[in-house]
Amino acid sequence: MRGGNGGQHPAQSLELCETSGRSNAVSPDFQKVFCMAIGWLTVLKSVPWAEVISNAPKVADGAKKLWSTIGKKSPAPQADAAREEPAHAPDDPSVAALQTRISALESEAADLHDQMLASSELIKALAEQNTQLIQNIEANRVRVLRLTGITAFIAIIAVAGLVLALVTHAG
Repeated sequence: MRGGNGGQHPAQSLELCETSGRSNAVSPDFQKVFCMAIGWLTVLKSVPWAEVISNAPKVADGAKKLWSTIGKKSPAPQADAAREEPAHAPDDPSVAALQTRISALESEAADLHDQMLASSELIKALAEQNTQLIQNIEANRVRVLRLTGITAFIAIIAVAGLVLALVTHAG
């Protein structure tokens, strides 16, 4: 059996997906789910898992460095700029408009800094989760290899027992 497609060749599986407009013996719901599964399997097979596993600690370290760098920076002080005495008379409308615009830009810069902090915190959390996921995948891979070895050993013993039983029964 290959990849959950009922022993069909992959081209036959794709043909099933491509003929969705024609009437088939397969229900449209099954066909839709089946074709989506083939798409996900194709995507998962194309991921270079060895590189993902080897780079996971680097990604986590990079996210921690980003968080520590961003977390240390503080937004530019807004109150000091507002307290400074204007060089021109405050009655001048262009100076008042510029001061209003400067205040608005400082407020936007502070908001962007807060968003950057939140984003870097999210990146750090996602990198940590990615590292944990990769560790779990590696542990599962090792378990599957062990179970495969145990199953093969048991199968060999079963075949040897069957052969022994046939030989003693025939003789």
